[in-house]
Amino acid sequence: MYAEKAVIRVHRDLKVHTWFYPNPETEATIILVNGSLATAASFGQTLRCLQPLFNVVLFDQPYSGHSRAHNPNLPLIGKEDEALILLDLIEHFRADHLMSFSWGGVAAMLAMAQRPARIRRAVGTSFAPVLNPAMQDYLARGKAHLATCNRQAIGELINETIGEHLPSLYKRCNFRHVSSLDEHEYGQMLFHIRQVLELDAGQYMRCVRNIDIPLLFINGEWDRYTGPADARHFADLAPNAAFIGIAHTGHFLDMEHKTAWQDMRAAVERFVLQAPATSSQQRLALAG
Repeated sequence: MYAEKAVIRVHRDLKVHTWFYPNPETEATIILVNGSLATAASFGQTLRCLQPLFNVVLFDQPYSGHSRAHNPNLPLIGKEDEALILLDLIEHFRADHLMSFSWGGVAAMLAMAQRPARIRRAVGTSFAPVLNPAMQDYLARGKAHLATCNRQAIGELINETIGEHLPSLYKRCNFRHVSSLDEHEYGQMLFHIRQVLELDAGQYMRCVRNIDIPLLFINGEWDRYTGPADARHFADLAPNAAFIGIAHTGHFLDMEHKTAWQDMRAAVERFVLQAPATSSQQRLALAG
């Protein structure tokens, strides 16, 4: 699939490597924000899902993937910094839609709270505003392994927790990727976990309440870490929020099986492009 590649200078004079996948049949542009320990490459399935509908923008955070080489003297980057980076990229690519995955949702929500004029709708996947017991345990174990740079334990932890429903091939790819990351990326992830655990709940809630665009939250019904019930806490904070649960699917949604990929595409298309729902799609929406 053809992509226009560029290195963009953003907040704090950082540089990010970007991919722009054009679709000449539409003016709508969506920017994707990945989760922790991931790069733009993790959006392979999602790109196939969205590119027929949008121009798609992917990027690597300054500390990861193709961006890392462009930022040799890199300080630790907080979620507030990631939100400002995202706002710069939204403006650069004139993006009017946004979609985030997992902990990428923190930066996405912080950015949306600034009410960027271009963004019309946003989708958050595998994300929730509460840390349930399973997620708290995952983060606590992750902190311990990251602090000691225990590569094997980090890879195994992800596969046996949030990645428990991934096909075996994806689990092997996940393990190879996560266990081979630079030590700086582990330090960055540890910094993010500490940020999340120390997050001022009241301040974050006020931030979400400031978002004035329609939001859609998509969660896997088998996800024990950020499930549909946890995501629905956003209903008290964001009056324009809608919720969908994807059946027989865990945290990694469209990466887990073909039906999840199809259901996710239908949900996003219906929400973002406001396409009329068929009877089968209506049943999907009610499942959430």
